[in-house]
Amino acid sequence: MRAFVLSSTFAGAALAAANGPYAQCGGNGWAGETTCSDGYTCTFSNDWYSQCLPGTAPIPAPTSVAPTTTTAGAPTSTSSGKFKWFGINQSVAEFGEANLPGTWGKDFYFPSDETIATLISQGYNAFRIAFLMERLVPDKLTASANAGYLANLTHTVDTITKAGAYAILDSHNYGRYYGNVITDASQFTAYYTTLAGAFKGNDKVVFDTNNEWHDVDQAVVFDLNQAAIDAIRAAGATSQYIFAEGNSWTGAWHWNTTNDNLKALKDPQDKLVYEMHQYLDSDGSGTSDVCVSADIGVQRVVGATEWLRQNGKKGIIGEYAGGANAQCEAAVKGMLDHMLANSDVWMGAVWWAGGPWWADYIYSFEPPSGTAYKYYNSILKAYAP
Repeated sequence: MRAFVLSSTFAGAALAAANGPYAQCGGNGWAGETTCSDGYTCTFSNDWYSQCLPGTAPIPAPTSVAPTTTTAGAPTSTSSGKFKWFGINQSVAEFGEANLPGTWGKDFYFPSDETIATLISQGYNAFRIAFLMERLVPDKLTASANAGYLANLTHTVDTITKAGAYAILDSHNYGRYYGNVITDASQFTAYYTTLAGAFKGNDKVVFDTNNEWHDVDQAVVFDLNQAAIDAIRAAGATSQYIFAEGNSWTGAWHWNTTNDNLKALKDPQDKLVYEMHQYLDSDGSGTSDVCVSADIGVQRVVGATEWLRQNGKKGIIGEYAGGANAQCEAAVKGMLDHMLANSDVWMGAVWWAGGPWWADYIYSFEPPSGTAYKYYNSILKAYAP
């Protein structure tokens, strides 16, 4: 989620005369501002969504008046109406990134066994564990794993997988290491050789290549994703799924215009899934409990649905959330219902976020008193496999 690294100017972008970076600027039924701030152009994504993106791409006229589940000339949905994965992010081991390596119990912690057990009992079967590369392999990407941090991570993974659920390993680094953009594929290979080597024997582990690349050369995003895939398989982790994330915060709302080159990624085991994130507030940052509209969820993922089907790919929403209110509830349910109707390409969704240190955070899904847990649990568990 972008809240950790966004400046406050992004949160207020919708109040400016022109839309800020990555804000919505058009689409069927859109009544808001249609111009973008300097350096950004209102760019067509689909009939229901246009967005302020870097560059000068024109915005075509809409061609339809309602979202559909198929695209002219594209294969039609063969949906099973069921997700493979549906669960909750577990966020706390990546806390305190300004203090590295940090102190366990003060700067960071690990998810609660009791929370995981409670959520599994509710039917959730996927838990994305956020952690930091700098804590797992300190000082350099080619280093050996830190024994203590790896032991804690392994305990959380085992707690999840021994109960029959999936543990998604989320290197929560935004394509960076100690704040510097990662560009060296050989070093990224070394990191994934270490990580995959530690979990290659656990079929319920999923490898997430990196959280929310942003402001990185698109060719680098492709090269590092491919390096991660190759390293994971070469390390002997051949039965696990791999989730590949994209650039521009891996947003579903502009995936088809930003991350189209990632369709060329190759996995010899054919277990590659494209992980996208989607928040429903004005700038898509996940920093507000106000959703743009009751149907913004569908609007923001329909283009990704089309991209997945046109390219014969599978996808998952690895982060999403909405405020505890009726408009966001409708938007969240609308998005999930659309995904279920297209579950031939969408394999699931994972809410952001649970974790023992979130307190009164607007999206907290930590039982028993998290804001989102109290409001959404009865709604979301109905989507569990």
